[in-house]
Amino acid sequence: MIEVRNIAKEFGSVQAVKDVSLKAQDGRITALLGPNGAGKSTTLRILSTMIIPDSGNTIIDGVDVVADPMTVRKRIGVLPHNSGLYGRLTGVENINYFGKLQGLEPTRLTQRIESLIEQLKMGDFAHRRTAGFSQGQKIKVALARALVHNPSHVILDEPTNGLDVMATRALREIIANLKQSGKCILFSSHVMQEVDALCDDVVVISAGEVRFNGTISQLREHAGTENLEDAFVHLAGAGEDGE
Repeated sequence: MIEVRNIAKEFGSVQAVKDVSLKAQDGRITALLGPNGAGKSTTLRILSTMIIPDSGNTIIDGVDVVADPMTVRKRIGVLPHNSGLYGRLTGVENINYFGKLQGLEPTRLTQRIESLIEQLKMGDFAHRRTAGFSQGQKIKVALARALVHNPSHVILDEPTNGLDVMATRALREIIANLKQSGKCILFSSHVMQEVDALCDDVVVISAGEVRFNGTISQLREHAGTENLEDAFVHLAGAGEDGE
């Protein structure tokens, strides 16, 4: 389980996160929603051990993210907003590099890479250099890299951004399968159709604070509308640029 307790983070004069608390349960998909500038990416970066909050606590599987980031990194798989692949390496080499960073034994690492290539249908391009990959191919390699050590928690920052319809459908199926395997999945998105189709729980943040935390049906009831987009707008408002 992922727990966020009253975190805050400033960047100079910008208060990116004021007071965010949330829980994401194992075996469920939780969406983190908010307008631009709400604090979504900052929250995910804190959970990913990339930045340290000014106050508050983040707990993953009972482990404090700030106090013991190395243990947390073994339990999370992160797909950042920018895939961040090394263009001169092949897909397999990118995945292999991260597997070695996670300390996977060579035989086990080879097995995991072969399994992920099959699972994510990457056989046609896995051994090519990633420079020049389509967005869908990049996302698959980046996701395989995040999953290579079989983490119990998966954090995805706008995973379908820039994907075509077929790639989006394929990625949604992958995320649903991760849920079925019992993993805790937390992801940010601007696509309400995606949230409606995939998610069990929703957290809406605006201006660095949580406006709603509950199930999708509770969100609709709270906002007084069956339209998920209208419910989101009702709670989040217009938001601000930047994050």
